[in-house]
Amino acid sequence: PAAPWPPAPPQHRLLSLARSWLDEDAPWPDPSVATLGALRARAELLSKAPQPGGSPGPFPGVLAGCPFAEAVFGVSGCTVSWRIPEGSRLPPGRAVVALVEGPAAGLLLAERVALNILGRCSGVASMAARAVAVARGAGWAGVVAGTRKTTPGFRAAEKYALGVGGAEPHRDGLGGFSLVKDNHRALAARGGAQQLILGVRRAGGFTRKLGVECASAEQALEAAEAGADLVLLDNLSPQELRAAAARVKAQHPWVTLEASGGIGLEALPRFLGPHVDVVSMGCLTHGATALDFALKVL
Repeated sequence: PAAPWPPAPPQHRLLSLARSWLDEDAPWPDPSVATLGALRARAELLSKAPQPGGSPGPFPGVLAGCPFAEAVFGVSGCTVSWRIPEGSRLPPGRAVVALVEGPAAGLLLAERVALNILGRCSGVASMAARAVAVARGAGWAGVVAGTRKTTPGFRAAEKYALGVGGAEPHRDGLGGFSLVKDNHRALAARGGAQQLILGVRRAGGFTRKLGVECASAEQALEAAEAGADLVLLDNLSPQELRAAAARVKAQHPWVTLEASGGIGLEALPRFLGPHVDVVSMGCLTHGATALDFALKVL
């Protein structure tokens, strides 16, 4: 059966990313493996989740990033047999996540890159899972989403990890959908917001949705009246957000209403409400703590 999260990039993209990450870590031969020759090796890939009571929040960790780590090992000539499936809760303490086999030199070449991938992706997925749990615990059924606040060169993996954790990745880049932000408004102030929105709509074509970042209910209503598909209410207080969202939905119920702007896990419940469809949280990526993984040669 298909996984309940968006798929990883296609194989050619995975291999391209794997090669670029290996190029960063090993642009020339590693003298420390010069004596290994054609020796083959087996190793256990281990997770090292905190014991109960040693980690904040209800989740010891969510495993994520397996397709990316496997691509790195594959480029290095190794094969991976997973013992814990992608998206699983990691058990406390040390656990065997996978067995890796292949040329000893290739295994050591891929080791740190693959562990970094799993640690970072699992941290993002765990943070996303905690945020979704907070939202569902508050009785809110809307969308918890990430943002473009990702690590340069690692966006594809972090966006994928958000999905594994149960959150929406949001747009992958500037071309994902058209989003008019505050600086667009400032640069196009002479023509007015309505002219700007209409111009972006024409430039994007009929296939691309249009979102507009707004700092007040008045701006949000203006954007909706100009034909925005999504209104993003940014950096409003919970009280201001609820009031603005209610006004927009009363007049434009078809508009998707997104809340954003420094929303963390503790504050999240205060930003949820019946008129808010999406809450986007940059902290799911830039605030996530990497989980700990290790590789042990057998």
